[in-house]
Amino acid sequence: MSQTIYQVDSFTDKAFAGNPAAVCIMDSMPEERRCINIASEMNLSETAFLVPNGNGFELRWFTPTVEVDLCGHATLAAVRVLSELGKLSDSGTVTFTSRSGRLRAKMVDDQIELDFPITTANQCECPQDIIRGIGLHPQWCGKTDFDYLVEVSSAEQVRNCQPDFGILSRFGIRGVIVTAQSDQTNYDFISRFFAPGAGIDEDPVTGSAHCALGPYWQAKLGKSELTGYQASERGGVVNVRIESDRIFLRGSAVLVMKSELFV
Repeated sequence: MSQTIYQVDSFTDKAFAGNPAAVCIMDSMPEERRCINIASEMNLSETAFLVPNGNGFELRWFTPTVEVDLCGHATLAAVRVLSELGKLSDSGTVTFTSRSGRLRAKMVDDQIELDFPITTANQCECPQDIIRGIGLHPQWCGKTDFDYLVEVSSAEQVRNCQPDFGILSRFGIRGVIVTAQSDQTNYDFISRFFAPGAGIDEDPVTGSAHCALGPYWQAKLGKSELTGYQASERGGVVNVRIESDRIFLRGSAVLVMKSELFV
């Protein structure tokens, strides 16, 4: 029996931009090795696996090499596919159970809003190998449960950063977020995300990184609604709204491909 796999470009309103993710909707969750094999075959930063679970879906995310605890762009992709298939509730909402707890999402006009937990970055001394790995001197450094968050002095430094992925892959963490206040009026901050330790040198647009970026820039800029731009080669926009201990990430997503897996 074949398995349908969808590919979606997330955090963009046009094809071939944003962050591509694969989505598999299955009757039962495959064993971990098969999920990794499928994710490796897709060769995208993340593949989402969904299984119906009561009134919602069980949701897991895999890079080509490991399972991860939280992924924004693949969740956005999953909601886009469920919407296309008519599998959302009458109100356009869906609930997921995941390794990061219960997550909710809803359609807002033609965009998708994700209801995620905030991830706090606690200030720490920046490891010298992180400084060497990104080739930049941090103005501030913090660590979340997943990543290091490093603010540098300018948006131009973020755009021009050329990391040493070999150094960054040695830390036993998911990744490093490099950020600065935006020098463009339509964005509040910009960022890039490097995760060679998880098999992804640079992730094009990272929803879960904004779970830490949102509260960090909220504290600095005094705003609870912000717009972030992730300055990868493909690029993407993430709208952020913070309420208590939850963060709402809003973005567009474009369904670009449907394929069949025969093995």
